[in-house]
Amino acid sequence: MNFATQDNNLAQAKPLRDGGTGTPRDEDPAGQDPGRDPAPQDPQQDPQAARQARHRRRYAWIGTLASVVLFVISLGVLGKLVSTVTWAELRTAFLAATPNQIGVAIALVVVSYLFLTCYDALALRQLKLKVPYRTTALASFTSYAVSFNLGFPLLTAGTVRYWIYSGQGLSPGRIAALTIVAGFTFWLGMGAVLGISLIREAEPLSHLTYTSVLFNQGLGLATLAAVVAYLAWVSVKRRSVKVRGWRLELPGLKLSLSQMLVGAGDVCAAAGVLYVLLPAGHGVSFEAFVAIYVLAAMLGIASHAPGGLGVFEATVLLALSGLPRESVLGALLLFRVCYYLIPFVVALAALGAYEIAKRARLTPREAPDDDAESEPTS
Repeated sequence: MNFATQDNNLAQAKPLRDGGTGTPRDEDPAGQDPGRDPAPQDPQQDPQAARQARHRRRYAWIGTLASVVLFVISLGVLGKLVSTVTWAELRTAFLAATPNQIGVAIALVVVSYLFLTCYDALALRQLKLKVPYRTTALASFTSYAVSFNLGFPLLTAGTVRYWIYSGQGLSPGRIAALTIVAGFTFWLGMGAVLGISLIREAEPLSHLTYTSVLFNQGLGLATLAAVVAYLAWVSVKRRSVKVRGWRLELPGLKLSLSQMLVGAGDVCAAAGVLYVLLPAGHGVSFEAFVAIYVLAAMLGIASHAPGGLGVFEATVLLALSGLPRESVLGALLLFRVCYYLIPFVVALAALGAYEIAKRARLTPREAPDDDAESEPTS
């Protein structure tokens, strides 16, 4: 059983009223989230399950160790790169951005976050859940803005999504599924943009990153081949993945293509924010810069640092080592302010306003009941 093959009642996200109490709940007559596999057997009674559990723990430790090593190395590289930059030079570079640059950057931030709201919209469509777009936009924007700054996206973004979507009657399992499907949108877009950029800008990138043209083209072809293979895989028949006991049906070809386009639009807009903040006359084409941005973002994600902090900056500084270091660093700091800090503040304000509005809507409903209870009986 999976999320996409439930009957029509289970597929609707509109809340029911539970027993006349007025409390919304997800339509799940079994009392459990749909898509959940049967309870696993006791590992002590199932040797194969025990071996799989040991393998999972081993891979988890390897992944964690690799992330820590990547983060530490990146901090060392970043420290060495910025050691020659003085505070005066950095302040001058930070303030060198023109109002026109900042205005275009803010506009591209808005475009990028609008694309991010489409992540959740496509995921809800795949799960056959009907939620108003204003709620989808609020949940998507705030969850990404918070997780980008605090890190641990499964925890932070999942908590924010649950806070908002649970009011629409979505159960924790459905919200987790939504988060997973939205993640596919991100990676499809990143893969498509990276592959095309590496192939088309192989020679300029070879001068920036000190790699060969053939290596860049080979990596680009491999990335595009992986994206095309995935699209072909989901187009043949319905596919599903199993994540922590949940079996989730993946989007088909049509919806996957939509995910890829939305993800690519988001990546290009986000890269454009940093691109317009770079010093004038840098001579780097936007298409080549997008490949650098995607690689830096991927390494930042692999490090599990909030927003790829340190790792992202080190990668960009290395790739753009031919430009004045203080100017690139100033652009990176301004990018952090525009793309991370400002949306984070707006998201906190939006969440506060949402909670106040929710409590204001609940108060009139509760007031008559309170009055009825306090009224003396004759």
